[in-house]
Amino acid sequence: MMKVLLNLLVLGILSLGHSFAQNERAKLSGNIKTSDGKPAAYVSVQLIEINRGTLTDASGTYSIERIKPGKYTLKLSLIGLETQEQKIELKAGQHSRLNFTLKESAEQLDEVIVSGGVNKFAQKETDYIARMPLKNLENPQVYNSIGKELLKEQMIISFDDALKNAPGVNRLWSATGRGGDGAGYFSMRGFAVQPTMVNGVAGQTNGGIDPANIERIESIKGPSGTLFSSSLISFGGLLNIVTKKPYETFGGEVSYSIGGYDLSRLSLDVNTPLDKENKLLMRVNGSHQYQGSFQDAGFRKSTFVAPSLSYKVNDKLNVNITAEYMTQTGTNPLMIFLNRSRKLIATNPSELQFDYNRSYTSNDITITNNTLNIFGQANYKISDKWTSQTNIAKSVRESDGYYSYIMYLQANNDTLVSRYIADLTSTVTTTNLQQNFIGDFNIGKIRNRFLFGFDYLQQVALNYNTAYILFDQVNTSKSNDPRYPLLTKQALDAKIAANNAPTKTKAVSNTYGIYASDVFNLTEQLMVMASLRYDHFETVGTTNFATGVTSGNYNQDAFSPKLGVVYQVIKDKIAVFGNYMNGFRNVAPVTQPLADISGTFKPQQANQFEGGIKVDLWQNRINFTASYYDITVNNMTRADVLVRDGKTYNITVQDGTQISKGIEFDLIANPMPGLNVILGYSHNDSKQTKVAESLLNRRPVSAGPADLANFWASYTLLNGKAKGLGFGFGGNYASENLITNSSVTGVFTLPSYTVLNASVFYGISKMRFGLKLDNLTNKQYFSGWTTIEPQMPRRLMANVSFSF
Repeated sequence: MMKVLLNLLVLGILSLGHSFAQNERAKLSGNIKTSDGKPAAYVSVQLIEINRGTLTDASGTYSIERIKPGKYTLKLSLIGLETQEQKIELKAGQHSRLNFTLKESAEQLDEVIVSGGVNKFAQKETDYIARMPLKNLENPQVYNSIGKELLKEQMIISFDDALKNAPGVNRLWSATGRGGDGAGYFSMRGFAVQPTMVNGVAGQTNGGIDPANIERIESIKGPSGTLFSSSLISFGGLLNIVTKKPYETFGGEVSYSIGGYDLSRLSLDVNTPLDKENKLLMRVNGSHQYQGSFQDAGFRKSTFVAPSLSYKVNDKLNVNITAEYMTQTGTNPLMIFLNRSRKLIATNPSELQFDYNRSYTSNDITITNNTLNIFGQANYKISDKWTSQTNIAKSVRESDGYYSYIMYLQANNDTLVSRYIADLTSTVTTTNLQQNFIGDFNIGKIRNRFLFGFDYLQQVALNYNTAYILFDQVNTSKSNDPRYPLLTKQALDAKIAANNAPTKTKAVSNTYGIYASDVFNLTEQLMVMASLRYDHFETVGTTNFATGVTSGNYNQDAFSPKLGVVYQVIKDKIAVFGNYMNGFRNVAPVTQPLADISGTFKPQQANQFEGGIKVDLWQNRINFTASYYDITVNNMTRADVLVRDGKTYNITVQDGTQISKGIEFDLIANPMPGLNVILGYSHNDSKQTKVAESLLNRRPVSAGPADLANFWASYTLLNGKAKGLGFGFGGNYASENLITNSSVTGVFTLPSYTVLNASVFYGISKMRFGLKLDNLTNKQYFSGWTTIEPQMPRRLMANVSFSF
């Protein structure tokens, strides 16, 4: 396998010397605007003679590649509008750019889109997943895209709710706010993953993520170490947030939401050119939100602002800068930790006898998270065939306040919880530099889309924390335990002041990577992707300022290959694909009890084989993906026992394995004008196949529910006096979740659940009104990962938006 990959990659590298070979095909691209200068989205752009075309995206941009030279009739159309046609001639090897202005204004165009219908949720084109422009039916990797149009229709106010639309993604933990890893955790393909990428580079947080600046969320499936390294992603995949970008006209939106449990949210989006030539553009998104709790205590308030600038220096160079700053303060979400060292008495939440509506905290026990992310990108067009892309990202995330652990720790009962709390101060700084060279050229008749890049990632973590102190213990089976209300900031500070065991540490790590990828067309319909990465990881170690000792420093190298094949059975409509993908994870050395037993290890390796089908039919109205995957993880460390000379030693060995396989379906459809449907389903089978005896052949607790389903359907009235009135209905299903699963503790199961949501909305002119009922049936349900987290009951929310 490695030899084949290297041979294919060499073919791509050799093509660098032939990059100026004659390109026999032509390319056509451009931008379409309305008469008032705004982007015209979802316009059909078609070459009539060869029946090839595309739709413009949200910014009005279109692109058609690999066109045989000749004379054509270019047709622009949108259901309900007069068709426009223009005769054009495309020459061999040339990239022609044609821009158009429709006669209709943006307001008229919006009305046409509503009355005509369009698959507004199926915009999957992206430059981030392959780090080069690659269409969904050309990409051998599976990914899902959740766009701002869906977020708007569902009145989404949280990142977690947005991800309920991604097949095979399930929340394990809410964002905790604690230092280091305080963002939310989700399961993907049997592994835990956090949202760590923004615009394809590092963008981290210790708290929640505000959706105000989200253009779309990309859930990229499978081990993706070849292009995204290992430090920030999971073997199950990664979550990439694409931010909103400035455009060339003045406009924006102001929106206000109000709802149950004291919800109040104001958001604003303003875009404007800063010069007459529209070379310098600015856009600012922001929000302020307060959300209470359905429990007796708990809240979160946040302020978010995200300015972005785009500067077209000249025809070759374009620079984009985006900053995001968010500050939020709130209580910890209630997560009840189960005992991990003995057999559990309770086996499900009802047997624990705790009160669903109790928080076990107080509103003055809070933690504050401040996050600053800055992203810079410079795109320089070297020639018609080569582009240089430079990315710079800086992330500073802070946690300051109290973090609580609510834990069942007693030896003989599952009704007494211990409330442990610490005062945390944490700052983590991440720096990510990335340089890509992207080519699109021919070697003879074989088209190559080639990527060569290198990146650098540094993470610096400063922590100054008190020890976790036991505040008290509370009986969860008694509603009148007198200790329950005694937790206050004043009482907690007194106990913390008596503790004299703080920790102050600094940890530094660096990752250097170099990678190359080539997508080449063996025929017009058969494409092969071959990619390879070399990664060097080094950690300076962790310094304890109390002792002055630095420990844990080590270096590690890894290779990560990737191979994919796509065959378009029907060009641009039906494609079958297969891939081999690799991910890796660095493994720190350990101290062994005997000198002749090595404590140095190799990186863990995850290898995925996947095959499936992608469908894009009826002018993008039917978008479907189905796949089967099989992931095997090797080089996992595990504890073992060695007997030598009559003595027993506890050692660490590196022969552990885990498998994760399953199926996924994703359907996005616009079967009739006004009706839009989203349907997703996944089944995952994970087990640890060579581990400690207590875990052998058991499902990992990080895998989440084995079966997940998501559904959303909306219909908008297209004619008559009620035109613009719409209805939405959908929900999520999750099978039972084994949050504790070993022979030591036994099995603790969170029950399966189905949660339904419904909405009604009405859009007229520049105004939009909406009502949404979350958790329609008032279902009591839980999420968790060795923890139990009660979820929100029924909530009614109202929204009003004004566009300008």
